[in-house]
Amino acid sequence: MSGRFSLRAGFGLLATAAVAMTAVAVLAGEWLRLQACPLCIFQRVLYLAIAVVAIVGVLLPAGHRFLGVSIALLSIGGVATAGYQSWLQLAPDTSMACGAGEPNVIEQVVDWLGMRWPRLFMATGFCSSKEWVVLGLSMANWSGLGFLAFGLAAARLARRQS
Repeated sequence: MSGRFSLRAGFGLLATAAVAMTAVAVLAGEWLRLQACPLCIFQRVLYLAIAVVAIVGVLLPAGHRFLGVSIALLSIGGVATAGYQSWLQLAPDTSMACGAGEPNVIEQVVDWLGMRWPRLFMATGFCSSKEWVVLGLSMANWSGLGFLAFGLAAARLARRQS
């Protein structure tokens, strides 16, 4: 993304990719009848947050450093969330739920969103279940790789000269 794309194009590409990742997750869930868990839904929220920040980058490219760092931080949160879900999938006996006991902040946010927009944010699955595997990787694994790619691209945008 360094010399080929303008800042606006780079942020536009990130916004488009983040919305596409969310759309693929929703459509795959509908088509394959997958049950999204609270961590899955939280990852959707993070992808949509990345899309919103990237759209701001398209509109206000002068703030590319701050916006790139913001996307990188959201991506780190996504890698951590997807990594935790991947760990739950590797060791499903350690926990049948996403959190321990009382709903944590992530589960509370997901519940709140699920009540308002159930088609997009309703969590009905278990974080430890691997319902969809492609090339040996679960959806959580693929999502973690996606967040890693977003973080790297955002870091490159943040370092760009105006």
